[in-house]
Amino acid sequence: MEKNIVVTGGSKGIGRAVVERFVQAGFVVVTCARSEQDLVELKEAIERKNPGAVLHTLATDISNREGAVQFANFVLQLPGELAAVVNNAGAFVPGRLQDEPADGSQLRDMLAVNLLSAYDVTRTLLPRLIAQRAGHIFTVCSTASLGAYPAGSSYSIAKFALYGLTQNLREELKEHQIRVTAVLPGPTYTPSWEGAGLPPERFIKPEDVAEAIFSAYSLSPQAVVEELLIRPQLGDL
Repeated sequence: MEKNIVVTGGSKGIGRAVVERFVQAGFVVVTCARSEQDLVELKEAIERKNPGAVLHTLATDISNREGAVQFANFVLQLPGELAAVVNNAGAFVPGRLQDEPADGSQLRDMLAVNLLSAYDVTRTLLPRLIAQRAGHIFTVCSTASLGAYPAGSSYSIAKFALYGLTQNLREELKEHQIRVTAVLPGPTYTPSWEGAGLPPERFIKPEDVAEAIFSAYSLSPQAVVEELLIRPQLGDL
């Protein structure tokens, strides 16, 4: 039976690196992004480098519930086992709380894309995972999930909540033989950092995060890596 790997936000950055790593290992990968053009480019690049690769894509915005459920149902219609879900979709907006719009829209936006997207996709896929009594859920949190991040307060709040969601999933799903891992990368060289004027060697490579996720997935079912904390060798920025 084919094993399907689900990666949200797979057209760029860490998500793209995860897609590429699992495709290289022969898995069927299913991903989404808001931009249809970005997904077309991704699919062409993947198939060019990996003849015979199977990559399913759907253009949708999973920061709203309708888009998240649409994507999850797209996944559920595919044949094969649901082997892993990598909740990677996210966004970063800098700023202190006191400088954000007074209507709270920035926090709500950060919660929608960084937390609720993962909640809605995972919640829709959970019945299948539980019925299988197998699977692995990854949430791409952040070192901002672990401590105050005044340069991006609403982002940090959302990532704290995502980390909490992950911990609850771990406790609730272990009896169903479903593994759950929080991925906590520090500054990673993705499009959100481009133009920052800092040398690339000060960042983690997206490929390193993808390799860590792949390695955690590759353990026997008797073991789970509950947290993957990854920082730049020279420390956080």
